[in-house]
Amino acid sequence: MMRRFLDGLYRLALWLSALCLVAIAMLVGLQLTGRILDGLLKLAGLPPYGFVILSLSEIAGYLLAAASFFALAATLKAGAHIRVTMLLSAVGEARRHVLEIWAFGVSVVFCAYMTWNLASFAFVSWQFNEVSPGLIPVPLVYPQAAMAVGAFILTVSLIDECMIVFRRGRPTFRAAEDAITLGKEG
Repeated sequence: MMRRFLDGLYRLALWLSALCLVAIAMLVGLQLTGRILDGLLKLAGLPPYGFVILSLSEIAGYLLAAASFFALAATLKAGAHIRVTMLLSAVGEARRHVLEIWAFGVSVVFCAYMTWNLASFAFVSWQFNEVSPGLIPVPLVYPQAAMAVGAFILTVSLIDECMIVFRRGRPTFRAAEDAITLGKEG
């Protein structure tokens, strides 16, 4: 039951990440279409329409930050994070087990601290109604809260992996890591 809930949480966060990326692509596509239409109108001797999405780069940056943080937990579970696998593969299984538990423990502490601070930033932004300095005043609580939620889900996934290593001795991403290693040998 808990396993299904956690896997669903990681999938949901990954879908939210994908939706943020789709939103960026749609906004940039709209802006590009507007510029192309303006160019065609100029070529036809007509006045350009002047379609502009105000604060596009700022909004795209907030969406990219949200997408990045929402994707962290699922990429950890899939084995797509950068790790020091050369060091881990050079030591025996017993030492690797100890090193992985240590790495997950340190990571949990770091991510919990990061989550706390991101949530604090979002709370302060909400308290003082802070907005972005761009042409469109975006309330900063939204991108900050998205980052805090993504960091929280990453913290949960790190705790989840730490518990899996304690119980089974191998993190879930080792299957993906082993498949990559076997693919290189064959």
